[in-house]
Amino acid sequence: MANININRDVTDQFYRYKMPRLLAKVEGKGNGIKTVIVNMLEIAKALHRPPTYPTKFFGCELGAQTQFDVKNDRFIVNGSHDSAKLQDLLHNFIKRYVLCEECDNPETNLVVKKNMILARCIACGHQMDIDMRHKLTTFILKNPPNNEDPCTTIGTTPSKKDKKTKKAKGVNGDASPEPASEFSKAPLPNQHHDLEDDDVDWGEDVSDAAVAERMEALTGAAKSMTVTDDLEKSPQERINIFYEYLKAKKSADQLTGSDNEKAIIGEAERLDIKEKAPLVMVEVLLDSNILAQLKTYRNLFCRFTSEDAKGQKYMMGGLEQLIGVVHTASLMPKTPHVLKLCYELDIIDEEVIIDWDSKISKKYVSKEVSKEIHEKASPFIKWLKEAEEESSEEEEEEEDGVEVAFSTSGKVGTEVIKPSVSNGNGQTANGQDDEDDFDIDEI
Repeated sequence: MANININRDVTDQFYRYKMPRLLAKVEGKGNGIKTVIVNMLEIAKALHRPPTYPTKFFGCELGAQTQFDVKNDRFIVNGSHDSAKLQDLLHNFIKRYVLCEECDNPETNLVVKKNMILARCIACGHQMDIDMRHKLTTFILKNPPNNEDPCTTIGTTPSKKDKKTKKAKGVNGDASPEPASEFSKAPLPNQHHDLEDDDVDWGEDVSDAAVAERMEALTGAAKSMTVTDDLEKSPQERINIFYEYLKAKKSADQLTGSDNEKAIIGEAERLDIKEKAPLVMVEVLLDSNILAQLKTYRNLFCRFTSEDAKGQKYMMGGLEQLIGVVHTASLMPKTPHVLKLCYELDIIDEEVIIDWDSKISKKYVSKEVSKEIHEKASPFIKWLKEAEEESSEEEEEEEDGVEVAFSTSGKVGTEVIKPSVSNGNGQTANGQDDEDDFDIDEI
């Protein structure tokens, strides 16, 4: 699942401070029901806070007991709680204990000093006092963050990895300690350093104009890889996004050609609606001039429907709406011609059309309209079924006229045996007796 901005008030998708979206799993039932934060360890690493802090914060806010199984990376809040609710609480935790009040960056470290909790920002150098009225502060005072690893607390049992690290440093601890986090590697603003240009702007412009400019600089493939929240939206919302995208492509005359077609199918795959896309495409690309438009956009439609029965069924639904609701007067009489053209252009397979004909559905149009469309399509359906039967009969006749021959001389092959026409005297048309044996060794 795509990462989200640590500070969700920032909507810039190029914002570099990311974290995983919270995943919650409800286990048990009755009085033993509990919610496990599946990826709390990953979230804690992104926030540079011990995973016990946000978990305890959830417990304080919800009035529920919490459990920490650090060894197995299980962080539990008693009761049943959904991911969205816990995500909102996590945002409150971030605003209170992670973001700098001066620059709104999450590059802060917590320091416990004289029963007070301070947050020092490495980005701007600001130092702030944490509000001590919340119940979590008592837990932080008793379990201060480890200076060597901000994702652990002092007093916790060291893991095997920690033991190996300490062993590598030597008995006397001669090796220099690791920095508290990646943020601490950067020099503080008031720190003297040897940069040649002290006027370098390390900030990133997050204005709307700057974001739009960066998006325009990306290629089509790169745009599809950028992190957005589109996949978190409902299927209908994603279909609406694709609808607007397709309309813009049509207005810009960017529907045909290999590059444009790849971009369109890439957008549908990005939104995870590829199977439903033909339903939208029929609405946007086709009208009463459908017979000409199907030929124009044939390659684009085939990219979505080729060897995809579900995509073809959605296109049949789109055609039902177009014929029965949008352009009834002009397209209803042309129903068999429309289906025949879709079949001839390999947009919709024979099996899908016959399967569609077997049942009148009210999924896309009313039952009465659907029945009328099926009646209008009946001449083509009849022709399609007869063509299928004739094709099957021809294949059977061809198979009946082939005999597999096996030779003792080592030659193996097939010989087409044509039916012999007798002249009534016991001889065939070529003058040979009907009872003459066929010499298999002469093949």
